Amino acid sequence: MTKSYPDIPLHDLLADVRACSHCTDLPLGPRPVVMAEASARILIIGQAPGTRVHASGIPWDDPSGDRLRLWMGLSRDEFYNDARIAIMPMGFCYPGRGKSGDLPPRSACAPKWHKQILDQLPNLELTLLVGQYAQRYYLQGGHKTLTERVRHWRDYWPTCLPMVHPSPRNQRWLQNNPWFESDVVPFLRQQIATRLN
Repeated sequence: MTKSYPDIPLHDLLADVRACSHCTDLPLGPRPVVMAEASARILIIGQAPGTRVHASGIPWDDPSGDRLRLWMGLSRDEFYNDARIAIMPMGFCYPGRGKSGDLPPRSACAPKWHKQILDQLPNLELTLLVGQYAQRYYLQGGHKTLTERVRHWRDYWPTCLPMVHPSPRNQRWLQNNPWFESDVVPFLRQQIATRLN
């Protein structure tokens, strides 16, 4: 018998996500990474786990996560409080490596799981769309490039905030777009503090 969501508790749904073996051909095998409680007020939708996150099973447990926490103004303990912050990537497992870095998130994950998880997060006030894959999926039409979406973040406020991915690979983007760290990051920190205090 097929399970019906959201008729079962969120922790059962997340257990099903973590047990998903849909993509058995992944280079390191399936290991879905997700974090949420129904009380969460902030949702982070990123790309997909890297090798470090795959190894630890902890989302954003890498240099990208260090920078994201810095941008948000949060300690590790605050960031990993799933009663307040939910983390749901576009692809739940490490997708493998391509010519210029990790491959894109697997396309099956978001349609299979996202709506079911979102239906059980009734207290969300802010969603951070981190990187191009999350933005392409959730921000249909309008601005065409990541830079345009991030530059015009007010067009999506107050329900979501498009952000550049905090990967060290995006250092050049940050250097070319200093307004992000001078203008957007302080606003983000203020909004995070308002919602978590």
